[in-house]
Amino acid sequence: MQTRILWADDEIEFLKPHILFLREKGYEVVPVTSGTEAVEVCSQSHFDIIFLDENMPGLSGLEALSRIKNIRPEVPVVMITKSEEEYLMEDAIGGQIADYLIKPVNPRQILSSIKKLLDKKGLVDTAVTRNYQQEFMRLSNRINDRLTHEEWVEVFKDLVFWDMQLANSSSEGMRDVLDSQFNEANGNFCNFVIKNYTSWVRNMDDAPLMSHTLLSKKLIPLLNEPDPVYVILIDNLRYDHWKAIQPKISELFRINEDTCYYGILPTATNYARNAIFAGMLPIDIEKRFPNLWLNDEEEGGKNLCEDEFLHDFLKRTRRDIKTSYNKITNLDAGRHLADNITNLSSNKLNVIIYNFVDLLSHVRTEMEVIKELAEDESAYRSLALSWFEHSPLYEILKRISERKANVIITTDHGSVRVRKPTKIVGDKNTTTNLRYKNGKNLNYEKGEVFEVRTPEDAGLPRQHVSSSYAFAIEDYFLVYPNNFNHFVNFYKNTFQHGGLSMEEMLIPIITMQSKE
Repeated sequence: MQTRILWADDEIEFLKPHILFLREKGYEVVPVTSGTEAVEVCSQSHFDIIFLDENMPGLSGLEALSRIKNIRPEVPVVMITKSEEEYLMEDAIGGQIADYLIKPVNPRQILSSIKKLLDKKGLVDTAVTRNYQQEFMRLSNRINDRLTHEEWVEVFKDLVFWDMQLANSSSEGMRDVLDSQFNEANGNFCNFVIKNYTSWVRNMDDAPLMSHTLLSKKLIPLLNEPDPVYVILIDNLRYDHWKAIQPKISELFRINEDTCYYGILPTATNYARNAIFAGMLPIDIEKRFPNLWLNDEEEGGKNLCEDEFLHDFLKRTRRDIKTSYNKITNLDAGRHLADNITNLSSNKLNVIIYNFVDLLSHVRTEMEVIKELAEDESAYRSLALSWFEHSPLYEILKRISERKANVIITTDHGSVRVRKPTKIVGDKNTTTNLRYKNGKNLNYEKGEVFEVRTPEDAGLPRQHVSSSYAFAIEDYFLVYPNNFNHFVNFYKNTFQHGGLSMEEMLIPIITMQSKE
């Protein structure tokens, strides 16, 4: 379909060479000589783009712009003017212009503006596809190289970058190529972790930054600085979720570090979050706090003592400081904290646990409408971003940014979209999590799980003499043979956590400070 252009200028006769140039390029151009005529024509016909002269007698370009936007809010408008006054630019931008050109304009400038506004998506698609094609071989070589734990983080960040770049691309072929490359990387990453995990647990000197070392490595140095510190843990915040909300947060804070750390296994809240705040592996938490630690099969909440673990950590590290601990699990609690956040500024350390993203993951599994809203990673990111923009957490961060402060944003685990079922058999007390099982006499398909026969080797408590752990790798999920097809259909393509994948285990750790 031919692109239709409306061009309003009281000296339109002097623009005939420009109009002829555009018509030769295949565009339909409708010229008018006043703002009033432009508004009238717009009300009667559709245009793909509109050029408005700012300084027309009668109804000015800015006045015409306002009326046109009421009629055709979706149509991009380009303002053309002789003036370079700042107030005029601000008025035009406030009126939602799409581009701004200073007279005299030449035909090439006009053509460039049209292509930028109308062909932008196609041009961006082409550029993104071309750039990913150029990066594909480099990434493939790295994925199949012998990488260190730091290098795996960089590969993962690269893959997330391209996943977000290609998310809205019309090139389904490139999306399929990236999906295949991501899967290949996940397989090699899982092999890397399986080979090294128990040695990381035994020897912290060779280990990456992990859940149980997070506060000692990232929080303690900040406590030596004069400004208060806020630790904000958003449960189940994937790294791509962080990259989606980062532009909003960058407006408020100066980001000093943006990287990932390695979550412990199981990548589940009751293990990982307790390890973070205790500064210890689960096996050591159980030994130090036998009355507070609850194993999987025991009744009761598994994350009710995080503040006690935190205070013990601060005591062990000789930090006698004033602290607060807030766990937000619903909208009213979030609003209450936002209203009172300034009261925390006198504390040296403020910890805020925000549970919404994890709740979103669980609700998505149970509710068909949420499944449709977040059917894949891109839609899941979009939903998380929409939540954040309208959440009390965003307001909390705005208010923190108004005073000098250091802030850590992190999480306890990520999640992965599970697509491949694998059968597992265990006794009646075996855990129900789809991504890991803890129990006696576990039987499963070799090569589709990471098995830990001796829990102590992975820093995990042993519930029984014959207890072991099985972690689903990549995008597998663990299903019992009974009613196998029913559970496969129900859980396939849901986002789960607890197992071993890049999305669950490589999770954001962000340090930043107020710009004030």
